[in-house]
Amino acid sequence: MKKRYSEEQIVRILSEAQKGEVAVVCRRYGISDATYYNWRKRYEGMTALDLRKLKSLEEENRKLKKIVADKELDIDALKALLEKYSDAR
Repeated sequence: MKKRYSEEQIVRILSEAQKGEVAVVCRRYGISDATYYNWRKRYEGMTALDLRKLKSLEEENRKLKKIVADKELDIDALKALLEKYSDAR
């Protein structure tokens, strides 16, 4: 059975593991040691506030990438039109 934990829960689990034994914490939450170390590599030193900022930055980045992709499509379409009409002359 796969359990999903939110980032806030992961940060709490990591801080709990730092205070105690990793194997005990992993057993308590039903995660493997590998999962714990992957989480630690990704979320080490982060707080709940940092996670919220990261999520908002990731969302903003996603929106900006979409805007750039749309503009690239527009540019390609305009270039194709320009080539079509310049060849017709």
